Amino acid sequence: MAGTLKYDTKFMEGYIHTEELKRMSKRVKVAHDFLVNRDGEGSDFLGWIDLPVEVDSSLIEEIKKTAEKLRKNSDYIVIIGIGGSYLGARATIESLAPDAEREKILFSGYNMSGHQMADLMDFLRDKDFSVNMISKSGTTTEPAIAFRMLENLLVEKYGEKGTKERVVCTTDKENGALRQIADEKGYKSFVIPDNVGGRFSVFTPVGLVPVACAGIDIKELLEGAKAQREMSMDCDLVTNPSYHYAAIRSMLYRKGKRIEILSSFDSGLHYVDEWWKQLFGESEGKSFHSIFPASCDFSTDLHSMGQLIQEGERNIFETFILIEEEGTRCEIPRSEDDRDNLNYIAGKQLDYVNKKAYEATSEAHFEGGVPNSTIILSKRSPYCLGRLFYFFEMAVAVSAYLAGVNPFNQPGVDSYKNKMFKLLGKPGV
Repeated sequence: MAGTLKYDTKFMEGYIHTEELKRMSKRVKVAHDFLVNRDGEGSDFLGWIDLPVEVDSSLIEEIKKTAEKLRKNSDYIVIIGIGGSYLGARATIESLAPDAEREKILFSGYNMSGHQMADLMDFLRDKDFSVNMISKSGTTTEPAIAFRMLENLLVEKYGEKGTKERVVCTTDKENGALRQIADEKGYKSFVIPDNVGGRFSVFTPVGLVPVACAGIDIKELLEGAKAQREMSMDCDLVTNPSYHYAAIRSMLYRKGKRIEILSSFDSGLHYVDEWWKQLFGESEGKSFHSIFPASCDFSTDLHSMGQLIQEGERNIFETFILIEEEGTRCEIPRSEDDRDNLNYIAGKQLDYVNKKAYEATSEAHFEGGVPNSTIILSKRSPYCLGRLFYFFEMAVAVSAYLAGVNPFNQPGVDSYKNKMFKLLGKPGV
């Protein structure tokens, strides 16, 4: 189960200096105190800090039992949610689940594409499927539409009694439309804690139920987060990589680096990048000054965005995610005619070549004026991914406090909603 997370900053040389870090450590200590003393802005939403040590073993077993029932009854399980209600789970599943398991987990309710929804409905009409609806309120437009449509399809296929066995709701303990629906119809339900915001909810049933449905060990995921939590209780930038990362981000922003690119050489980490973009964008993007979070999938994007990173505007910095031990074997064969000129790497593992691409890229970007650092996971596992999620959660909380904003609210997201509701003719708007 054991695994490590390290933070390598060798390609920050010349951009970040030791004396600067020492001065920044005082400001980090203030942010740290906001978290541990629960007296900073948004302190009502700090429940995520203790989740790795507070999730009860009985809840873990209940989630596993429910997931196993859904897996037994269904060929496919549809996860309905948007933003923090699905990205953490999807990131975990896409990173860790074998193809056969990953293909059984479908996602809906994260956009309003009629074409995509019609295709999903057509696909599911002759399939056995179940639904996990995730929403604190039950009235968020995108997932609410998807749930209404998929619930109707379930009733059409299985009747109300059969549907009862195929719907699991993750929602508020007492309030909201989805809580009322779950109680009235007898749907199995799990609770979203009041003191945990959506983008910090991967270690609640919001993330744990879908992850368990994909056959991933949720206890191991929590154990990794627990280990990272222990490391994160220390305010020292040398021993706390989350705070070191947060401090570097703050200093680079003050030096004109306004865009951060999270890059990896692993397509399985694509949705980790998407989860990270929401976590940092929604937490920091306030008061009209913040770092813009972007992401790249390498080596694919080296043939497109690579040009901009190497020689474009010098207002960017980069953070890589690297998995040290892949555990896969994919050897490059030798060719007698060698027309593609690849025999010089014949016999090498593809992962070896991929890592050399990472090493070359990080060095080339640094020499081109892009400071970069690397988060190194020792292996691909639920344990290490749990560490990574917690690492970022602690980092963004401190980063936002360093920027002088509340990490846990999102006042700007209602602007488009109110205009959309008005255009749609919603009563009362």
